[in-house]
Amino acid sequence: MTVEPAALADWVDRLATARVLCVGDVMLDRFVHGDVDRVSPEAPIPVLRIRGQSAMLGGAGNVARNLVGLGTRVVFLSAVGDDDAGREIAALVESLAGVEPHLAVDPARPTTVKTRFVAGGQQLLRADAETTSAVNDACGDHLLAAARTHLETSGAVVLSDYGKGVLTQPFTRALIELATAAGVPVIVDPKGADYRRYAGATVVTPNRKELSEATGGRATEGDAAIEAAARQVLGACGLGAVLATRSQEGMTLVPASGPVEHLPTEAREVFDVSGAGDTVVATLAAALAAGAPLSVGARLANTAAGLVVGKVGTAAVRADDLTAALHHQDLARAEDKVVRLETLTETVERWRRGGLRVGFTNGCFDLLHPGHVSLLAQARAACDRLVVGLNSDASVRRLKGPTRPVQTEAARTTVLASLADVDRVVIFGEDTPLRLISTLRPDVLVKGADYTVETVVGADIVHGYGGRVLLARLEEGHSTTATLARVNGSV
Repeated sequence: MTVEPAALADWVDRLATARVLCVGDVMLDRFVHGDVDRVSPEAPIPVLRIRGQSAMLGGAGNVARNLVGLGTRVVFLSAVGDDDAGREIAALVESLAGVEPHLAVDPARPTTVKTRFVAGGQQLLRADAETTSAVNDACGDHLLAAARTHLETSGAVVLSDYGKGVLTQPFTRALIELATAAGVPVIVDPKGADYRRYAGATVVTPNRKELSEATGGRATEGDAAIEAAARQVLGACGLGAVLATRSQEGMTLVPASGPVEHLPTEAREVFDVSGAGDTVVATLAAALAAGAPLSVGARLANTAAGLVVGKVGTAAVRADDLTAALHHQDLARAEDKVVRLETLTETVERWRRGGLRVGFTNGCFDLLHPGHVSLLAQARAACDRLVVGLNSDASVRRLKGPTRPVQTEAARTTVLASLADVDRVVIFGEDTPLRLISTLRPDVLVKGADYTVETVVGADIVHGYGGRVLLARLEEGHSTTATLARVNGSV
């Protein structure tokens, strides 16, 4: 399933309409920042000169932070100890706009605290203070009652399982059964080797190492291996889908039914993978809660993960960051579509070997208007891949006069290449596209219905090898000449 970045950006705006029930193990992430300029005389270890400290929500709390950053409303369920770290977590959760917290307190369990020592943007050491014992029955009952209350008004449920005792097996099973009965999707960030405890969940999001552990040590290197491992989990555990995160190789979405999708990485430069899984599960949950298909949610999550690993610490992604990244993808993809004839010839041949029909149309496309868009849509509907030949600036001046084009060829190629109906754009400097047509030998040649077949340049060539000429219907009242006349006040 191909989803254009512009269409994904539209979904980002809808995340603010969603509400997610987030349940799991919250923890406090402390960061001790400093400088290292010497080695300890006591042992071969660096000495960190502390410059400052900070703390933020980790674990399920980081999932909630990411959901808030995306504009999604959150009901947050977790448990803390009766200690300073627990009270600090409570204050941090209370400070998140759009979050309704339900924090159970278990005096017998200390709050999980992870302390990271950082110098020069790199982690030197992480120290964990934690317990993995299950929360007491009173805490479990409190959280289940809160989940029951809020489930029907939530668009998705996130289970952020860090194995710290909140998501016990009975509690997990009860949550999934309640959500299934209410028709609410369940997204699980899993822990441990037995995913049968998540049976009935809509999707689980293991990383490559976790997926290997869940399949008894099966290999997870390469597309085929990751798909086979995911299918083993699906078959054994009664899950709806696996979205496997693969670090620098991106992600793979394997649904119980439907096509597998391998999503390439969107990361530009990796600084810190801390919390990347939280970002994935939060973005996926927000998208599903907003009504997006699973494939769309996976693509948004992949883009969000690429952003967060470029930041230090358990960072959260904001909706505007995600939108900007998607727009950047649109521009990058548009640049990739603009090619030289030599490159295009090889591409067209590859398309043909794959059994695809190639279409071709051409024009100046100065001041793109609805008539142009209609012609391109009709052309794309008649083929599998559409190539657009674009007159160069010099060519347009010869054809239209010294005041044209209004837009440079660089601007015109950018606009054309950003359209989903256009697969490639090639600039030509001649007055006609005859050389392009002769070289590319399109299966379908498309021009507007203001031409006749006899007057279409290259029609005889296309007919000569058995191709087709299509005259696209025109959208009345739309032309660049008429638009310029209106702008200049002559109409």
